[in-house]
Amino acid sequence: MTEGLQGPAPDERPQPSGRRNAQGIRIDPAVAAEPASRRTVISALVENEPGVLATISGLVSRRQFNIESLTVGTTTNPETSRVTLVIEEPEPGVRQVEKQLDKVINVISVRELGDDAVRRELVVLKVHGEEPDKVHAVTEMYDGTTLDAGPRTVTVQITGDEQKIDDAIDAFRQFGIRELARTGQTALARGEEWTTHAEEERYERTQS
Repeated sequence: MTEGLQGPAPDERPQPSGRRNAQGIRIDPAVAAEPASRRTVISALVENEPGVLATISGLVSRRQFNIESLTVGTTTNPETSRVTLVIEEPEPGVRQVEKQLDKVINVISVRELGDDAVRRELVVLKVHGEEPDKVHAVTEMYDGTTLDAGPRTVTVQITGDEQKIDDAIDAFRQFGIRELARTGQTALARGEEWTTHAEEERYERTQS
């Protein structure tokens, strides 16, 4: 009689773990336990010192955070600038971005903004100019501005929230988009709420 292959008894064999999804595919428990990513806006008030933006960009790159856009601009204080980051990370990643930014020596204040924050961005599009009247009509439909018009191209500017910018870009595709430059979002907290605590403290000092 030929003996079969040697191996562990059925009850000694390792059993797969994890539940099955609707298609019957087993899901790795470690993967299933990972928190879902979410998009959010983080505002950082920074000192106007050489290399601050490079430091922040380098930190983001090294940590491999999923940054969708990063913008920087002036504030009411000539000694500071505002850096606005749009990120898509699980909750631990969002908190880690805040912590890492807060460690940068020239960063004064860091805060995640709420879903109701006022957000705006700008896009400049250069399209073919064979149908200038139609280009002008689409520009007006999105409350845009014509920046340059020639016999072969028309360049327009649109400002608004992310959805409006996405819709405008889609609308201009019919004319053939030759070039496009999009700023990324900048944002402020809504209403009387301050975007960063440091700005609130400075304002109160100047009013006293």
